[in-house]
Amino acid sequence: MKIAAIQMISTPVLAENIATARRLLQAAADGGAKLLLLPEYWPLMGLQETDKVVIAETPGSGLMQNFLAEMAASLGVWLIGGTIPLKAAEPDKVLNTTLVFNPEGLLVARYDKIHLFGFSKGEESYEEARTIVAGDQVSSFDAGFGKVALSICYDLRFPELYRALGTSSLIVVPAAFTYTTGQAHWEILLRARAIENQCYVLACGQGGKHVNGRRTWGHSMLIDPWGKVLDVLEEGEGIVSGEIDESLIASIRESLPALRHRKL
Repeated sequence: MKIAAIQMISTPVLAENIATARRLLQAAADGGAKLLLLPEYWPLMGLQETDKVVIAETPGSGLMQNFLAEMAASLGVWLIGGTIPLKAAEPDKVLNTTLVFNPEGLLVARYDKIHLFGFSKGEESYEEARTIVAGDQVSSFDAGFGKVALSICYDLRFPELYRALGTSSLIVVPAAFTYTTGQAHWEILLRARAIENQCYVLACGQGGKHVNGRRTWGHSMLIDPWGKVLDVLEEGEGIVSGEIDESLIASIRESLPALRHRKL
């Protein structure tokens, strides 16, 4: 199966971001991809942290959810919808949620981001817990070629999450990594997750300078189970793609059976 990640530079305007996502998803599908991944916060990179609370949807209905379902069905693809804000029990906060739709446009999986990013260095400061409620359940789905493990951005730093998900063929990581942390750690963490889990990793980032002044790292990439980067897009909007080779996964796990050698 050919898979693809859609890199964006989302704006504070939902309609603009939907139009961009539609155009790039169509292009990726036209290129033969059957599983598509959007980045974290694709619908909105707001001027204020609280902007996402304003557009948050009730699970099961809303413009963002309808768009994802319609695109999956119209393109006939598996669509992993990056993240969208869903209403939480706390009225001034949201859940940062990945929804997965099958080629018929049906919702087949949901994951609420567990690990919430916090970072402070000089004038650069982020604290997702101010506006986001953390999830507490891991999630995966079967896309025909094998299990796809769901994770989001900061989750990448916590290898125990992927161990809790068990053996997977593909890990997806929609993200909005900061330029500072991305430059230092993004690729090495992604390659480590691919190597230690002996599976493909498809990472999908926001990639550039946003209207709100934030700069994201980008570098969306596809990595094989040996840790080799197969495709990468450093900055700007665009598409990263490649093939899932199930025989390569099997070969690596047979020649180096590290997953079977685990003791803890």
